Amino acid sequence: MKHLHLHLVSDATGDTVRSVARACLVQFEGMEATEHFWVLVRSSAQMERVIDGIGAHPGLVLCTVVDETLRGSLEKACRQMGLPFVALLDPVIAAIAGYAGGESRGLPGRQHELDAAYFRRIEAMHYTMAHDDGQATDDLDDADIVLVGVSRTSKTPTCIYLANRGLKAANVPFVPDIPLPKSLSTTNRPLVIGLTVHPNRLVQIRRNRLLMLREDSETSYVDTERVEREVREARRFFLSKNWPVIDVTRRSIEETAAAIIQLYEQRIGQPTGEAE
Repeated sequence: MKHLHLHLVSDATGDTVRSVARACLVQFEGMEATEHFWVLVRSSAQMERVIDGIGAHPGLVLCTVVDETLRGSLEKACRQMGLPFVALLDPVIAAIAGYAGGESRGLPGRQHELDAAYFRRIEAMHYTMAHDDGQATDDLDDADIVLVGVSRTSKTPTCIYLANRGLKAANVPFVPDIPLPKSLSTTNRPLVIGLTVHPNRLVQIRRNRLLMLREDSETSYVDTERVEREVREARRFFLSKNWPVIDVTRRSIEETAAAIIQLYEQRIGQPTGEAE
């Protein structure tokens, strides 16, 4: 197991540099990192403390500080200590400036301003929580996306992820022999998507769920034949409605959400404009 010290320096909350660092680290097997977070670094005195901390635990430095003076002092210190320094935002900012023209304003934490997109996400989250698992189906026309699927197809976490992207997402469970809400057939505005999963995987997920709840695992809920019928009937129904169907068997929540967003953008003819 290789070990390294990883210094993540930001003039805002550090979400961006943290996400990039962790996305990269998972690509290396046998690699263990001690992460040192330095956030809201916006003054020379704060940057000096960062540099002292890096000196105490030398390692790789990733930076999302937009102030050129502060970033320059950090880069210089790293060069003197012989440590790698990566300014994550610089290549992207330079590419945008070179392609579209203009100049970056260099404002710290700009991406976290309480702008219209922020309030749109808050509104979407409230809507999504109020319309979870078939609740409040009378106003589905206010939704951007409605997910339909049998139990344990990750409808709720996927909707929450979508809401965090500013999309109002409702979800409705598909239960054999129980009619879906009438509003689902009459609604025109939202994109309705069916979620399906391989029966064997679904049985496994449901068994694990019952074990967590300390309930008897040998119920019709995990009966293989019943589950196969559920999945088959659900898929047949989705296709009869001409709804797009996404198989979540081998997808993470993020991958399912990405596929949904792609379908939604194709439908409205433009990007959603929300950043992960």
